[in-house]
Amino acid sequence: METIKTAIFSYILLLTIFCTLPAHSAYYTSSEAYNPVQLKKTHLHFFVHDTLSGANPTAVRIAGPNATEYNPTPFGALLAMDDPLTEGPEITSEVVGNAQGMYISSSQDDINVSLVLYADFGFTTGKFKGSSLSVFSRNPVTESPREMAVVGGRGQFRRATGTVWVTTYSMDVTTGDAVLEYNVEVVHPLLGLGFVESVV
Repeated sequence: METIKTAIFSYILLLTIFCTLPAHSAYYTSSEAYNPVQLKKTHLHFFVHDTLSGANPTAVRIAGPNATEYNPTPFGALLAMDDPLTEGPEITSEVVGNAQGMYISSSQDDINVSLVLYADFGFTTGKFKGSSLSVFSRNPVTESPREMAVVGGRGQFRRATGTVWVTTYSMDVTTGDAVLEYNVEVVHPLLGLGFVESVV
């Protein structure tokens, strides 16, 4: 009996010691001084081709209520997109990138249709090849032009902010196919300046 009591006491003593030892974590933070970020402003102009119809659509419904002939994007419809970006309004124009993401029909008003768009506009040619802009904003499609927000980016557009003005160049009201003209003003850091290179 005495042996059992001694064993229990030893176990409790060891447990108490281990519980009071300082804990070590792999997570920590550090701050470093760095030069103020130098910014520049870039203007971009291109066309987006959003095609819902045909054998090879660039936007497809992934959830939501049934569409009708007169309302291809009813309230609650969620679509995934991989739209080409071109220099001109013709689909045969030079492709400069693509917009990948999704948009949802967010308005219950059948006349003043509004979407919420999240898309990454990636550029595949020119001086911004490999860079992209992130847009996350309400898109009131019946307004022209309409304004959307740039909330970030990658590559040369890292930490970008800015504004997109969209004009509907053409639209098929039956299918929902549209060609959209984008004018973008984006403010972003000069690459390589104001960034801490060390990895914490």
